[in-house]
Amino acid sequence: MLRFVLRRLLESIPVMLVIVTAAFFMVRFAPGGPFLNEKAVPPEVQKNLEAYYGLDRPLAQQYLYYLGKVCPKRFAPQRLFADADRDARWDFDLNAAFGMDFGPSYKYANRTVNEIVAGALPYSLELGAWSLLVALVLGIPLGVLAAVRRNTWLDYLGSGVSLFGICVPTFVLGPLLVLVFAIHLQQFNASGWNEPRDRVLPALTLGLVYAAYVARLTRGGMLEVLGQDFIRTARAKGASELRVIGRHALRGGLLPLVSFLGPAAAGILTGSFVIERIFQIPGLGREFVNSAFNRDHPLVVGTVILYAGMIVFFNLLVDIVQVWLNPKLRFDD
Repeated sequence: MLRFVLRRLLESIPVMLVIVTAAFFMVRFAPGGPFLNEKAVPPEVQKNLEAYYGLDRPLAQQYLYYLGKVCPKRFAPQRLFADADRDARWDFDLNAAFGMDFGPSYKYANRTVNEIVAGALPYSLELGAWSLLVALVLGIPLGVLAAVRRNTWLDYLGSGVSLFGICVPTFVLGPLLVLVFAIHLQQFNASGWNEPRDRVLPALTLGLVYAAYVARLTRGGMLEVLGQDFIRTARAKGASELRVIGRHALRGGLLPLVSFLGPAAAGILTGSFVIERIFQIPGLGREFVNSAFNRDHPLVVGTVILYAGMIVFFNLLVDIVQVWLNPKLRFDD
């Protein structure tokens, strides 16, 4: 297992390098600049700002320097990326989160990207955790019932609810829930993240969408397993239907769902851009949208790196869980 994990981590290094490179150059080549606004900036002020943030360097040198900053300190040779002619503010930050330094923000004065991410990420993680719980609690039982009661009203109901959840986007479902439960019934707040009940509508909006996919994948996996010989053998031995489903069928039927939860968990745990904008949640998704509008290059690239890293982590976790659920698989494969 240790060899498998190390191999996957080594394989993820070039993938992360491509993502960092693509994100860095895409924001640099985008029209406009981080210091352009409604009020014209004097040329001398513009020049000082570019010199302070290192934007007066050649683009290739900026890329190499940024690459050295975002790499963990023990893997990034400081002599290769550091510039002795710059002052101390360009040195590596040994206290940066995860040993990485995403640099200063262009739009938030005296704040670094690490500080912004550290302040916004807990909100997105909490929203994602509640949404993932909603998706699993609603989706798995609905998919199992639809598979066990195939071609009955339960199956048709589950398929209809899943189709509705897939077809209705979050930017439509969210305002509908606000209109019904916050405005008409006045049971929840329309926005904010202060009280415990403020978590309900955002978590339902984001969780119901993923619950639809969870239900469909669970139904498909369960139908495939329920038709196999070992299930018929278990029933022939007199095992109860609950034991057949819970002990024998569910473990193999959840394999398609586990594969889906890798990238889905990364997206749902980091929050939704749309949900955080609708419900005014101060999470990382809202910061990413604002940074794109503000052309805050370090915050955009730092958020992209964080999302990519979480996807790599959850995909690795999914591979480990798949081997645990299916002993036929091996870590050496």
